[in-house]
Amino acid sequence: MRTRGTGNSPHNRFHTIVTDRQARDDWYQDPEDEICPDSIATQVAEEQVRSIISRNQSPDIPFEQSINPYRGCEHGCIYCFARPTHAYWDLSPGLDFETRLIAKPNAATRLRQELDSPGYQCRPIALGVNTDAWQPIEKHRRITRALLEVLLEYRHPVSVITKGALILRDLDLLSELAALGLCSASISLTTLDNDLKRRMEPRTAAPATRLRMIRELTAAGIPTSVILAPVIPFVNDHEIEAMIEAAADAGATRASWIMVRLPHEVSGLFEDWLRQHFPERTDHVMNRIRDLRGGKTYDASFGQRMTGQGPYTELIRQRFDRKVRAMKMNASPREPLRADLFRRPAGEQMTLL
Repeated sequence: MRTRGTGNSPHNRFHTIVTDRQARDDWYQDPEDEICPDSIATQVAEEQVRSIISRNQSPDIPFEQSINPYRGCEHGCIYCFARPTHAYWDLSPGLDFETRLIAKPNAATRLRQELDSPGYQCRPIALGVNTDAWQPIEKHRRITRALLEVLLEYRHPVSVITKGALILRDLDLLSELAALGLCSASISLTTLDNDLKRRMEPRTAAPATRLRMIRELTAAGIPTSVILAPVIPFVNDHEIEAMIEAAADAGATRASWIMVRLPHEVSGLFEDWLRQHFPERTDHVMNRIRDLRGGKTYDASFGQRMTGQGPYTELIRQRFDRKVRAMKMNASPREPLRADLFRRPAGEQMTLL
């Protein structure tokens, strides 16, 4: 399907027990879908959220708090680990995840309320984890920008991750945060091959554009790293060294990697995608993925789910580490984002009154 990651809409695993379909009653279809006018247009519903900060206790994720301005993601990355979250909304992790989105228009208001709570403890917030905060609909919705404005006002630390060029629109806010030691950015890079990018993640920024994003973020004084995510056996693993070198040349000072993860419905979607685009190597890829996960396509165990285990994982780690050293990346410990500047402007004004 043109400019979509998948044309499949598999039933989600909660289909027989989820009955609340309220979130689907007011879908809005943009009549001027500039990105995909000749395919299935993106539809957007709105959710008035009761809370916006999610907490994380996973030991292999480097943040305790996160914010997702949207549910679903228009980028259409076939491998996206977050696809199964759409099942909770009685939507398919397949085509629905990338075409039937849910926006959170009151996100900035809720963020203010949570930061103003007397019991709130300031810790860095990761912006855009289960959904890209700078996906195409953000151009008009501007929910991410509103969140950044609140974080700057409260002097709150934030780390951002994206593969969307729209992040450059918000360089003014990000650079101001970074000047205070409150912001870092990570750019997800999966390939330098435009054709593979179009097949694997159709609505994301082109590889050359992502390298430009790194250059411009770095030039604006924002500490910028690159994440090779995901590494997929026999699909993009041969590009590891080239991607690290290109990112380092663009100004990235740190790098990390994550092995492809295929939880729940993503496994079937990904295998179908392989059979469509790489039929001659589908079994080879899937067998290697199972080798990494103890015979299964996914293992959620902490310490293994991000990398897998076995000889192939060790080979990827050695190749990655060798090239990172050669490019003088990760040379010093990461500077923590500051939490000591946090303030509550509204509370200070109330005190004066």
